[in-house]
Amino acid sequence: MTSDGRWDEWADVRRLVPDVLGVLVRRHGRFDECEDAVQEALVAASVQWPVEGRPDSPKAWLLTVAARRLANRRRSDTARRHREERDAVLASASSGDPAPSDDDALTLLFLCCHPALSPTAQAALTLRAVAGLTTAEIARAYLVPEATMAQRISRAKQRIRDAGATFALPPASERSERLRVVLEVLYLLFNEGYTAMSGPALLRPDLTAEAIRLAREVHRIVPVDGEVAGLLALMLLVDARRPARTGLDGTLVPLAEQDRSLWDRTAIAEGVALVTASLTTTRLGPYQLQAAIAALHDEAPTATETDWSQIVALYRLLERMAPGPTVTLNRAVAEAMVHGPQAGLDLLATVRIDERVSGAHRFGSVRAHLLEMAGDMAEAGEAYRRAARQTSSIPERRHLLARAARLEASERAP
Repeated sequence: MTSDGRWDEWADVRRLVPDVLGVLVRRHGRFDECEDAVQEALVAASVQWPVEGRPDSPKAWLLTVAARRLANRRRSDTARRHREERDAVLASASSGDPAPSDDDALTLLFLCCHPALSPTAQAALTLRAVAGLTTAEIARAYLVPEATMAQRISRAKQRIRDAGATFALPPASERSERLRVVLEVLYLLFNEGYTAMSGPALLRPDLTAEAIRLAREVHRIVPVDGEVAGLLALMLLVDARRPARTGLDGTLVPLAEQDRSLWDRTAIAEGVALVTASLTTTRLGPYQLQAAIAALHDEAPTATETDWSQIVALYRLLERMAPGPTVTLNRAVAEAMVHGPQAGLDLLATVRIDERVSGAHRFGSVRAHLLEMAGDMAEAGEAYRRAARQTSSIPERRHLLARAARLEASERAP
C-alpha cells in the first residue's frame, strides 16, 4: 500500500500473495514464519519499487526476497540483508515466475478458517494471508489498535501450528464443516471492500474482486452447494452497482438515486442465473435469500418500480431462517416502503436495545431515513448527525451530514 492510502496501485501485487506464500510453505513448512516473511517482502517492495522501479517479474522478486527474509529472520546483519535484497532484484529479471498453483489461494483460505480459531481470528488471518492486507489496515477495519491486531494474528498462527494443520485442502469429509466459516469470511471480505469500515474511500475494489475470485474457486470445487452459489450470486449482484455507487468526487450515492444505466448488466445476468438455478435445485439458505433480494433490486428498471412486497416477504423468511439485528434493519426499510414509515419505525424499535446495532451508525441512519419519510424533519436531522458521529467512514459521514444539512435548509425555506 502506498503512503497516501491508494489501494489500486497494489491490487495486482496483493493477488500474488497466496501464490508466493503457497510456494514458501510447500518448500519450507511453518506457515506462520512464511507468512511473516511474505509480509516483510511486501513492505520491502513498497519501499524499493517506487525508487528503483517495478521488477519485470514481481512474483519472482517477492518470492526471492521472502525466501531470503525467511532464512535470515534471526540475523541482525542489516547490511547483508540489504545486499541480498539488491541481489534479489537482479535475479528476478532473469528468472521466470514459479509454476502457479490454482488451488493455493483456496488452500490458504481453508487453512485460515481452521476450526481451532475464533471467527474474528479466522477473518483477520484471511485478510492478511489471502487478501494481502497489512496488519495496520486490518486493525483499522476492526477499529482496534495495530498492536492488538498483531497479537491476534500471531496467536492465530500459533494455534494453527499447534493444531498440526498442513498446507493442503481438507479432505472432502471435513470441507462441509469448514465451508460455512469460509463463506462467512468471504462475505466479510466482500463487505469490507464494498463499504470500507473506515478511511477516506468508500470502496475497496481490490477486496471485492478478491472475494468474488475466491467465491468462484469455492463454487468450482463444490458446484452443487446452493449457499456457495448464493453467496457468489449475491456478490455479483451487489458489486454490479459499484460504478454508480459514488459520484465523481467520491460522495456516496444511495441506491434509489443511482444511475442504473451504469450498472454492470453482465454481472447482473450471471448473478440472476446463479441464484435462480440454486433456488430451484438446492436447499434454501440465507445467502440465496439475500441474493434473491439483490436480484429484485437489480432487475427493477427504476427505484419506484422495485417489487417491495416481494422483498418484504423474502426478508421475513430470512429473519426466520437467520435472525439478527442487521436483517431486521433491512426489513424495516422494506416494510416502510410497503406499509408506511411508522411500520418501519415500530419494527426498528424492537432492536433498539440490541447492543450489536444500538450504537452503530447503520441503526441511526436507517432511523433517520424513516423519520424523514414520516415528515419529522427536525428529529431526522438530529438522527443523521448522530449517525455521522458514529461512523469511521469519511464518505458515509459526509453523506449523513449532507442529508442533515439538506433537511435543515428545507425547514428554513419560506
